[in-house]
Amino acid sequence: MIHLNKKFLEEIIKHCKEEFPNEVCGILAGKNGKVEKIYKMTNIEKSPFAYLIDPKEQLKVMKEIRGLGLEMVGVYHSHVFSPPYPSLKDIEMAFYPEISWVIISLKDLNNPEIRSFRILEGKVEEEGVEIE
Repeated sequence: MIHLNKKFLEEIIKHCKEEFPNEVCGILAGKNGKVEKIYKMTNIEKSPFAYLIDPKEQLKVMKEIRGLGLEMVGVYHSHVFSPPYPSLKDIEMAFYPEISWVIISLKDLNNPEIRSFRILEGKVEEEGVEIE
């Protein structure tokens, strides 16, 4: 289960809407599935159908997370026109089986939907999202 406070969720949704109609992406840092810091990342794909985190930016953020004594607990990204379920590309690119993969759907722009998943060796399992 991923634990997000309401403030972080609002920041993530704002990020999604700011970059609309392109997908956005970000890293969630914390401990034991509880998000303590979010990092809005650059989607170098600049596409409404895909995302790819800038590798240099990711390396910098990973060093910062480690320096803060945190860990990467999740990655978030948006789906602009589709439901919040991992696409085939999302599943192929899920290189961290220990983290949560959070998807925010903007299919209904006024009512974003959030879901979270664990992805291990191509198998997708939904997990809970707790908003505090």
